[in-house]
Amino acid sequence: MKAFLRRHRAVHIWLAGVLALFGVYWCAISSREAANAVSSATQRLKDGYARLWYLFPFSVVEWFYVAFILGMGAWLVVLFCRLRTWKGRRLQGAYGCVMGMLCLWLTACGLYCVGWGVNYYADGFQEKSGIYARPVAVEELTRVTAYFAEMLAETEDQVPRDENGIFAVPREEIFAASTGVYDNLSREFPFLKREDRVPKKMLFSRLFSAMNFTGFYSPYTGESSLNVDSPACLLPANIAHELAHQRGIAPEQECNFLAIAAATSSDDAAYRYSGYLMGFIHLSNALYRADRDLWAAYRSGLPEHVQADLADHSAYWARFDGLTAQVSTRIYDSSLKSYGQADGIQSYGTVVDLLTAYY
Repeated sequence: MKAFLRRHRAVHIWLAGVLALFGVYWCAISSREAANAVSSATQRLKDGYARLWYLFPFSVVEWFYVAFILGMGAWLVVLFCRLRTWKGRRLQGAYGCVMGMLCLWLTACGLYCVGWGVNYYADGFQEKSGIYARPVAVEELTRVTAYFAEMLAETEDQVPRDENGIFAVPREEIFAASTGVYDNLSREFPFLKREDRVPKKMLFSRLFSAMNFTGFYSPYTGESSLNVDSPACLLPANIAHELAHQRGIAPEQECNFLAIAAATSSDDAAYRYSGYLMGFIHLSNALYRADRDLWAAYRSGLPEHVQADLADHSAYWARFDGLTAQVSTRIYDSSLKSYGQADGIQSYGTVVDLLTAYY
């Protein structure tokens, strides 16, 4: 037994360290005060090492994921080889490989829980701002939807369009303007003020489209990465969403609200239009469930260019409405629920309550 423990000492120490990491997480989520303290500490840590990773012009975390997948694959090959060649010691060889893979996986999960999962239990936008989602009357929903439709009509001709009337602001310009999108909103909510960096473009954007992702924030590197394959009309608002995560806001519905509020208050025309478009999509989807006739009236009354953008957006995502998208959505839904987001993927719908309360 002693020889066995000595042989696998390293992996057992590794496992103890991982368990300690989960211990920190469980202590952190035991109270709001503990979650706030850990969230604040990890936010400073992420902002610190993000300076290093932002020196690279590409999304570093994408390659981290590639290396992780390849590493797990290589580990499986080693395991197979040991089982074939270690006669008489197959059990020991298999034990070391399996424990190593388990520790690698648990380390990635533990770092994510401490670096990001804690934020779901800390104060979010609603607690910090005093603006809370509340039940919405159809009359209120109708008024706010009408307002967003009016603002779309006002801003749709302020952005360049192609020969088909589709939103045609160059993506480079959208990324270049991203660092100022929260300037105006942070004057209203000072806790949102921070120095932003230009987000990264995903190299594997088409793959992420297949998984129904428009972007993501990585607590491993502190980077925000955006899908640049999907239609550009919502890219500004999607950037604002990921920059909300940069501010330590975890709940998706709050980040969607902040994306819309920041973009619509921006000095940049592309961001304003994109914010109103994203807001209208959320609001009109809710209105469709509440009163289909009203929804049809507002939808058909939109300017031709806005309808073209909505059609282009829908047509793009319809291509990926398959098994991969369904599986990734279910996995993400389960992930949200594991962090106390009881509505899972449906939590995106509560952005309507925040929009109505604010606007």
